[in-house]
Amino acid sequence: MKDYRIDTKCVQGSYNPKNGEARVAPIVQSTTFSFDDPDQVADIFDLKRSDAFYTRLGNPTTTHLEGKMALLEGGVGALALSSGQSASFFAIINICNAGDHVICSSSIYGGTFNLYDVSLRKLGIDFTFVNPDASLEEIKACARDNTKAIFAETLSNPNLVVLDFEKFAKVANELDIPFIVDNTLSTPYLCRPIEHGANIVIHSTTKYADGHATSLGGIIIDGGNFNWDNGKFPGLTEPDESYHGLRYVETFGSAAYIVKARAHLLRDYGCTPSPFNSYITNLGLETLHLRMERHSYNALKLAEFLEGHPKVDWVKYPGLKSSPYYNLAQKYLPKGQSGILSFGIKGGAETGKELVKHLHLVHLVVHLGDIRTSILHPASTTHRQLSEAQQIESGILPEMVRVSVGIEDIDDIIKDFDKALNAV
Repeated sequence: MKDYRIDTKCVQGSYNPKNGEARVAPIVQSTTFSFDDPDQVADIFDLKRSDAFYTRLGNPTTTHLEGKMALLEGGVGALALSSGQSASFFAIINICNAGDHVICSSSIYGGTFNLYDVSLRKLGIDFTFVNPDASLEEIKACARDNTKAIFAETLSNPNLVVLDFEKFAKVANELDIPFIVDNTLSTPYLCRPIEHGANIVIHSTTKYADGHATSLGGIIIDGGNFNWDNGKFPGLTEPDESYHGLRYVETFGSAAYIVKARAHLLRDYGCTPSPFNSYITNLGLETLHLRMERHSYNALKLAEFLEGHPKVDWVKYPGLKSSPYYNLAQKYLPKGQSGILSFGIKGGAETGKELVKHLHLVHLVVHLGDIRTSILHPASTTHRQLSEAQQIESGILPEMVRVSVGIEDIDDIIKDFDKALNAV
């Protein structure tokens, strides 16, 4: 399957039924699995076998989802989790301990920013947030002797900063640390970060992967392209006493990171997706390529309309030629720039709130990335935990309105915005 184009991989993925088996990957709605031989179960606990034995650590339905996402992103393995926040959490603590440090883009999603800036700091992991437009030298200057990773988003939410992969990957390579990328808004259909130097990719599958606003989930994909045996990651190279002294790199080679995430973190923290959510997300991925084309087309058309509207001050969408990220978007997102845009309405935050009341087709929801067009005021919702200074540093201005553009007819979407704008 790896030699097929991504459209085909979305539809058929890693599931290949045998004679007489279900053509669609089935839901295995069971917590436990039966065995005949005690030694077989012992081997599973010793990580000598990968059979499903307890759904907290693995389930056949979830395995199909993990296999498809690893295939789409070009990784050596994947770990599905119960939410995107879990993926952001696991991606860091799988390699960082108290006393370690991470360099992070300052434009990341507000929930992730709060997770790293508040909760992980309480666990003793320090973060330096850097403007993604900073120079290579400025980013590298943030490094310390204990820096263990660099984290960024392909497309930031809601500021629509396009990541300069070449710059960030070069910093990571020079520091000999892994480059972790959140690819939620782009999806592997529009951008495959591993091909541009990323080592670990994460998603909130709640968004475009599911695509229908039905199922929470997250996932981590291991690129298998980082040398963990460089002396900086003892958790992957030194004996794990909870597994009889097993050494992950020695035993699992290029898949050491993702095996440790499952065997250690998922075992101890849970954060396991339900088989039903994995099933629904896997179904959603079957139309990912079709949806992302339509999301991107509609978002560009709406952005062009808003850019020319007299009641709109500014529009942020990397597909616009006026965007400062247009060239990066053409380089890394040539098939489309996803379905998220933001704009500033004349009159500020209060006028933005009034605009929402006049929309009919477009609904106010705290979500993005599904087939229905929705709207949100980030400063008062998704980024409200940040101080005003932090919001502005992240590009979240008071008048900013974020739109998740769906796959409805674009003329109907534009008509709804035109009526609402003319009413305020």
